[in-house]
Amino acid sequence: MAVALIIIALVIILAIWFITLRNGIIEKNNRCDNALQTIDTQLQRRFDLIPNLVETVKGYAKHESGTLEAVTAARAAATSAQTTGERLAADNQLTAALRQLFAVSEAYPDLKANANFQQLQSELADTENRVSYARQSYNDCVLSYNNAIETFPGNIVAGSSFKKREGFKVEDPAARQAPSVKF
Repeated sequence: MAVALIIIALVIILAIWFITLRNGIIEKNNRCDNALQTIDTQLQRRFDLIPNLVETVKGYAKHESGTLEAVTAARAAATSAQTTGERLAADNQLTAALRQLFAVSEAYPDLKANANFQQLQSELADTENRVSYARQSYNDCVLSYNNAIETFPGNIVAGSSFKKREGFKVEDPAARQAPSVKF
C-alpha cells in the first residue's frame, strides 16, 4: 500500500514537472511572437512616416527621382514581406534606401532647414531606435526559447512539436564595417 502511494506521488510530481516545463516553453514561444509583433508595429510606424518624408523631399530634390523611387519600392517590398526572413531582407533594403535619401538631403541646405523635414527625420530616427530595441528584445526571446527547447530536459518535453526560431541578424556586410572618421 505504501509503495503504491509513493509511486502515485512520483507520477503526480513528474506530471506536474512535465506540465510546468511544457508551459514554460509555450510561454517563451508566445513571448517570441509578441516581440515579433512589436517589431511589426514599429516597422508600420516607419512605413507610415516614409510617404510624408518622400513628399517633403520631392519638393526640393526633383531630379533625385531615382532615390525617391528606390525608397518607395523598398517600402512596398517591406510592407508585403510575409516571413521573418523576407521581412529582414526587405527591411535591410529599406534601411539602405533611407540612408541614400538622407545623403541626398545633405545636398539641399533648404531641405535640411525645413521644419517639416526635420520633424519627420527626427521621428524616423526615433522609430529606427525603437525598431532596433524591438529587434534586440526579439533576439533575446528567441535565445531564451531556443535554449529551452534545445537543452535537457526541455528538449525531451519539446520533442518535435517546437521548432527552433531564427533571430534577426545583419545581412548587409557594409553595416558591420566601422565608419571611417577623417579630420
